[in-house]
Amino acid sequence: MSRWRYLGKRLLLSIPVVIFGTSITFVLLRMGPVDPAAAILGAQQTQGGDYERVREQLGLDRPLSEQYIDFMSDLFTLQLGQSWVIAQGTPVNELLMQYAPRTLWLGFWSVVVALFIGIPLGFYAGMRPNTWSDYLASFGGIVWRAMPNFWLAVILVSVLSQSQQFGFDWSNWIVRTDIVTPPQLNNLTDPEQFIAALKMVFPAALVLGSASMGNEMRIGRTAVLETKNSNYVQSAKATGVPRRRLVWKHIFRNSLIPLIPIITGEAFLLIGGSVLVETVFAINGLGYLFFQAAINGDLPLVGSLMFVFILLLVTVNILQDILYTVIDPRVGYQEGE
Repeated sequence: MSRWRYLGKRLLLSIPVVIFGTSITFVLLRMGPVDPAAAILGAQQTQGGDYERVREQLGLDRPLSEQYIDFMSDLFTLQLGQSWVIAQGTPVNELLMQYAPRTLWLGFWSVVVALFIGIPLGFYAGMRPNTWSDYLASFGGIVWRAMPNFWLAVILVSVLSQSQQFGFDWSNWIVRTDIVTPPQLNNLTDPEQFIAALKMVFPAALVLGSASMGNEMRIGRTAVLETKNSNYVQSAKATGVPRRRLVWKHIFRNSLIPLIPIITGEAFLLIGGSVLVETVFAINGLGYLFFQAAINGDLPLVGSLMFVFILLLVTVNILQDILYTVIDPRVGYQEGE
């Protein structure tokens, strides 16, 4: 099976997944306890002329089958509508363009932190098993992994806010920034603005990438140990393959295979953890927007964000399949799979 055919097959299989996930979203929104008409008028106004008029304007008095068809067709044609509650009359597309860059900025650096700390530490520990450096890296990874995101975020905000007591002023380090504030992403080509935006988001990125960083370290160490002791590595060593080539071509590359779902799982971590982390650090990205839309009953906004999240997760799964085939060409190309 060619790579393009394999990719086409994965894309076709993703279509029913997106449809199913979007349908479940519609059921949860329409069958859930949230009443958007009451959210607009006030929690106490659940009857009367104004209440019925708002329901009619929102189309909530129509049969569920018609609402479902309109809901699905609007999402799949990217007509996301307008916010009902938190930003009445504002197109959802505008809200996404306003909040998404902050989440992408946070997500990018959280992935960078996890990749450039977790994988090297795991690789280092696996190449030096049963040494003090191995014990220290393993212990640190387990402890870091065990700390919940919300707890670590609160502790980090508290420490940075009182950094003067430790002889170090975080707010005035390099550039002047506040501890809890959304990053300004208007002019990242300016070195000072870039550093300021990075500084504003780095503590949140460190917290958000901590769980995956610990997993990558532990799984990477185990994968390196298993690969080092495999028959083909021992055979290559016996035939006189240079150590550098042995390490990078045989050990490191094959050790990455079990790490692929952990690395691509950063997207799941980003979606699930960003709600709490963005709230604590006031990043005000998609996680914060989703939280506000959910508690205020802004159904079009919640549905649109869920659709975006579903597309993101499906895309990550496809990327994961492609990465498997790049690192290990034996995966996915056999006929009949």
